[in-house]
Amino acid sequence: MRRHQLNVQLKTPEQIDLMRRAGLVVANALAAMRAAVAPGVTTADLDAIAEGIIRDAGGVPSFKGYHGYPGSICSSVNEQIVHAIPSPKQVLKAGDLISIDCGAVLDGWHGDAAITVPVGDVDPKLVRMAEVAEDAMWAGIATAARGTISGRGRLTDIGHAVETAVRAGGRYGVVDGYGGHGIGTEMHQDPHVLNHGRPGRGIKLVPGLCLAIEPMITMGSPRTVELDDGWTVITRDNSVAAHVEHSIALLADGAWVLTAADGGRARLGDLLTARATASTSAPS
Repeated sequence: MRRHQLNVQLKTPEQIDLMRRAGLVVANALAAMRAAVAPGVTTADLDAIAEGIIRDAGGVPSFKGYHGYPGSICSSVNEQIVHAIPSPKQVLKAGDLISIDCGAVLDGWHGDAAITVPVGDVDPKLVRMAEVAEDAMWAGIATAARGTISGRGRLTDIGHAVETAVRAGGRYGVVDGYGGHGIGTEMHQDPHVLNHGRPGRGIKLVPGLCLAIEPMITMGSPRTVELDDGWTVITRDNSVAAHVEHSIALLADGAWVLTAADGGRARLGDLLTARATASTSAPS
């Protein structure tokens, strides 16, 4: 295993292929949960769907048992930003917005991604916020790809791109203290990837670096509170939040979105690596 600076794990092409397999398991689980979201469904129902898909694929839920976490997913509804524990008592209702975070480990390698999904008919302003979060995530991914291709990219360029896209989308809070991370043989590795800040700082963006990029934004204040369960993080002002995430691999010719079914083709275009294009176009 090659390493770039202290505690930053760089992956070989073969290791990235293994991470792609884990990423596709996560993508499949999230797609199934997206399809299942509806009024009357519980977050425990969604958790069972995810665990079944992950284990059927030969994987293990990354989250389950992580520092004692009891679920296979995080299922954060409305003012819950992240890390909400799935429960049979949390019944989704029309108008809710749910963020679902899911991770899987397969053959020792992790995938991690999150989506935000409207439940039934949802206030268009909340749907728009989720779209802004998604756009900001892709802006961060594209910036990472360009920076790797040019050889001039730095870690904080990603957070700057995310924040710039959020600010362009409207008056939203950008959650501080929570963000993306390196990923590989552990779910959380160095470096921490902020969703804000000045560009041009931090480690260089180089081929072999794998990151989870995950914006979290709110309809109001970005300030947070952790509940007594020791996990669930909510907005201090009870405003609704959105959380999205993809795991990516940086290569010399761009980025491969390991947890996107199409590898990132639809959103990255020419920034999608040639390797990812070959993979996503190959017969199944």
